[in-house]
Amino acid sequence: MKVLVCIKRVPAVAGRITLTEDGRAIDIKYLGFAIGPHEECAVEGAVRLIEESGGESVVLTLGPAEALEQLRDAMSLGVSRAIHLVTDGEEWDPESAAAAITEAIRTDESESGPFDVILVGNEAGDTGGYQVGVRIGRALGLPVVTGIKGLAVADGVARCEQEATGWRDVYEVRLPVVVGVLEGLNLPRYPSVPGRIRAKSKPVAASSPSRPDQRLEMVRLVVPEGAVKQAVVLGTGAAAAPAVVELLNNVGVL
Repeated sequence: MKVLVCIKRVPAVAGRITLTEDGRAIDIKYLGFAIGPHEECAVEGAVRLIEESGGESVVLTLGPAEALEQLRDAMSLGVSRAIHLVTDGEEWDPESAAAAITEAIRTDESESGPFDVILVGNEAGDTGGYQVGVRIGRALGLPVVTGIKGLAVADGVARCEQEATGWRDVYEVRLPVVVGVLEGLNLPRYPSVPGRIRAKSKPVAASSPSRPDQRLEMVRLVVPEGAVKQAVVLGTGAAAAPAVVELLNNVGVL
């Protein structure tokens, strides 16, 4: 079996997002980066498929030179090798990103055989776009199943489970297939020290695709307002006791 997993370098979930003064970029001065949470589960899924069936797993990203860190993270978990489509750090629209990834897939398949399963995060961890995986499947003429929280492959068939209200929808699709993975598909493992050491020597095929004219224009970015917190001082010392009792009565505690 040959499995490809596509990942993206995104701001760390726990990081505090701030914007540059012009509101057109994220200020990365104090910000960490990681693999998107959906894609972390996709990486784990790829590793498990190869552990079960044998074969080769490949990780691919379209991103700046710094995204090599995320490729090494994926390889430290057991992925065999990496493909890095190096950019200057500018965001690519879904159409351009999918076209570049599709071309890289075709090139790799011409050299080492077709992929049986292509795993992508269901949506990007930063922009929230859902298009890239679907566009890749369309360009390659492959079936696409998205929103997946259960995946098993046997006898040339991928069993994909999608959560629904009170049950799960199950899709059985002949390989090859593109699968959009949701966080919760599995519990991603932590990289071991030996795994990180081995990852440093695993091969990374790097190339720099040209960025075409973009069909989408970014106007500005906005950081959503957080939950409003409010504190009320009920008083000090014994004088606050009546207010505390009244408050407890109001919330139904007394």
